[in-house]
Amino acid sequence: MAGETVITLIGNLVDDPELRFTPSGAAVAKFRVASTPRTFNKNTNQWEDGESLFLTCSVWRQAAEHVAESLARGMRVIVQGRLKQRSYEDREGVKRTVYELDVDEVGPSLRNATAKVTKATGGGQQQGQADPWAGAKPAGPNGQAQGGGWSTTQQQPAPASGGDSDEPPF
Repeated sequence: MAGETVITLIGNLVDDPELRFTPSGAAVAKFRVASTPRTFNKNTNQWEDGESLFLTCSVWRQAAEHVAESLARGMRVIVQGRLKQRSYEDREGVKRTVYELDVDEVGPSLRNATAKVTKATGGGQQQGQADPWAGAKPAGPNGQAQGGGWSTTQQQPAPASGGDSDEPPF
């Protein structure tokens, strides 16, 4: 959408994702990502961590359920979404502003890990829209397609997508 600030965040999950449901039954998962910049100090010949950025993320519907099933505290993730600013008054009457990310895409970072990506069945398909994964078979070590399609086991999280304008229940 025009005018929205889309960002990509790479970092580690601070907590396990928290899955909740709106009164209308829409799933929403909330999680926090810590992103810490690292720079190499040539004087000390060592890597140094900068100040961490902690960002609360929300993902909706079937993607929320996938995130809750697939991701856990400490995992390195890549998250893309729309940065939102929200203001509120705390219990003492002080105005506060927070920045949150409405997630469109999320998945594991494969820099130092492996993952088995699985196609979720049902739910997220819009009527009349072709399934790009239909009939897809993973390539084997020699690059040829293997039989059996995608499995339903995961070692690490699978990518997910989604978003909505419903208010989260937290």
